[in-house]
Amino acid sequence: MDEDTPRTDGGTERAEPTEDVALDPWGSASVGDYADLFEEFGIEAFDDVADDVVDPHYLMRRGVIFGHREYDAVAEAMANDEPFAALSGFMPTGDPHIGHKLVFDEIIWHQRQGGDAFGLIADLEAHSARGMSWDEIDEHARNYLLSLLALGFDAEDGEIYRQSDNREVQDLGFELGSKANFSEFEAIYGFDGETNISHMQSVITQTADILYPQLVDEPKPTVIPVGPDQDPHVRLTRDLATRVRYFKVTEAFASFELDDDERQLVRAAYDALAGGGDGSDDSDGDADADVRCEDAAAWLADYEPPETESEAVDLAAAKTTALDKLRAGGKEPLRPRVRFFDRNATEEAFEALIGAVDGEKRVFEGHVDAFDLTRGEAESVAREVEIDHDGFGFRQPSSIYHRFMTGLTGGKMSSSIPASHISLLDDPEDGYDKVRAATTGGRDTAEEQRELGGEADECPVYELYAYLLAGDDDELTKTVYSECVNGERLCGGCKEQAAELMREFLEDHQEKRAEAEELLDDLDIDLDSDRRGTGGEH
Repeated sequence: MDEDTPRTDGGTERAEPTEDVALDPWGSASVGDYADLFEEFGIEAFDDVADDVVDPHYLMRRGVIFGHREYDAVAEAMANDEPFAALSGFMPTGDPHIGHKLVFDEIIWHQRQGGDAFGLIADLEAHSARGMSWDEIDEHARNYLLSLLALGFDAEDGEIYRQSDNREVQDLGFELGSKANFSEFEAIYGFDGETNISHMQSVITQTADILYPQLVDEPKPTVIPVGPDQDPHVRLTRDLATRVRYFKVTEAFASFELDDDERQLVRAAYDALAGGGDGSDDSDGDADADVRCEDAAAWLADYEPPETESEAVDLAAAKTTALDKLRAGGKEPLRPRVRFFDRNATEEAFEALIGAVDGEKRVFEGHVDAFDLTRGEAESVAREVEIDHDGFGFRQPSSIYHRFMTGLTGGKMSSSIPASHISLLDDPEDGYDKVRAATTGGRDTAEEQRELGGEADECPVYELYAYLLAGDDDELTKTVYSECVNGERLCGGCKEQAAELMREFLEDHQEKRAEAEELLDDLDIDLDSDRRGTGGEH
């Protein structure tokens, strides 16, 4: 990453969480403090994986993409020219605007990096959660797809579909629904007795959308570019992808089971006693070492878990239960192994798994222990057997999260407040006028601006440069940012430059939309629905 590239977060260190954050896919698209998301929901900082991305997109370089879940799997596939995919959906409830362009760009960039790209129209969600009529949905869907194509999505190499027309997605949703229940919908989304059933069904359909790329050819790392408000869908899908798998693969050390925190402590004890010494997870251990459960219990009793962040509390609690299990194990040898649990496998698939496990193994009712396989090798074996026996073999999907654009009038960018956003369908002159009228991060007077500098990190107009207008030109964002904060750039001239760039962008985009009309008409997607219904309501 270029440390000199201005970032939308000001390039600051990660802040401490300030308050609880609720993520509602159908509510207000704003987050008060993005740092809270790392703590509350386990979203990881994109900076942690950014160096693994070859030729990163400018949204990554500038901190607009701020978080991820397991994007390292996608980055690795991309770097090694291995299969991967990118998918995101668009709920057609209004005109596409410059905030939606972030997602369009992210899908298109991944497609150009060699990934299988998917763009979907979430029409079932729009009908059930927002009460949109099918005529309205058809009109908005067409506008979203024209902009996606105009921005460079390759429809011949990728796939575009409507939820309501994709039978594979609906069939997969039915299967995934058998692994979900109302209580978790209540916990994740706040659904209650007033929530209509179609709305719930649309959620399951979205989990099927997210996993759909893995039905095409083979299971593969798949990234879902979204705003953080959509993270509940990603979390639920990651859980369901695991629940429908035939086998669960874990590390084990003895006949008893350990949770993740207990496993970390037992690994430390084993490594220390078997000669690993540092307690690292990377040690393969010594299969011939005579380490027994009671020996590990004695070592662990004197071990103090690291007092780092909240992990110390978890490990302190896990120490008590791990000691109980080790002491109950007595003289049982402690040996690292990989354990395959039968979660949903057919009898034939379980027998096939036993035959596919090479080296020393022990077979039990409901699970198999393998002593000569790494965790990665075991995952591959389990997936291959599952797919060969009509299972899905899903990988957990990855995700990346971008910051929301501030509205041009301050506050959130809202489709219901025309002055706060710029539609991709706006007349170029209207786009120019909206930018000229936008709120800025400037001082009250030109004199104060020159003396104190502007607050680019709080400025919707600077965001326009960073998110859209500068494109791949980091030098322009550097210039605008530096001149602003050093008092060399006044807001009037800055807005004039941004307004002219916005007008040029809209003129170019709408010319390309017109060119995309014929291409869209040639695609196998129905934009004149004959469905009937009044829709639900949120």
